[in-house]
Amino acid sequence: MAELATLARPYSKAVFELAKSQGRLDAWARMLELLAAIAGQQPVRQLLDSPELTDSAKAQRLVRICGDDIDDRGRALINLLAVNKRLALIGELREQFDELKAQEEQMLDVEVVSAYELTSAQADMLRGALQRKFQREVNMTSRVDTGLVGGALIRAGDTVIDGSVRGRLAKLVEALQRA
Repeated sequence: MAELATLARPYSKAVFELAKSQGRLDAWARMLELLAAIAGQQPVRQLLDSPELTDSAKAQRLVRICGDDIDDRGRALINLLAVNKRLALIGELREQFDELKAQEEQMLDVEVVSAYELTSAQADMLRGALQRKFQREVNMTSRVDTGLVGGALIRAGDTVIDGSVRGRLAKLVEALQRA
């Protein structure tokens, strides 16, 4: 997957800079999200992987599937990717674009996995603490994993904060094994 990330990077940066210069970050984000969702569907993946079709024909079909949900610049991107035999990069391009957009907007996506459902007061308090810690706006999603026993596990970018009972027990077992 690192190869896909490397190949997609110049495209995602170029699209991001174009979108930013046009003041259309949100429009491009929606367009790329739709394009990635469509390209990720099994029949479309088979179409894009088909050796019987030319890259130009693949691009034309993908543009037709997207219809009016993408603009001329979006169609130009699809054609550019096809010419360079890079249609397989659409999903990775979208992910990198979203990361660049989040950095630009100082937004941090945070996932909170807790043993029990968070109340709105707890979620607000946690969001505030995370915003102070990371000095960024926080887009927080949460889910329940009863296997944690208690506490929570927080993933924010590359940072993982394990405040779960299961995590503490694992650390205790590890410490006892070293002793």
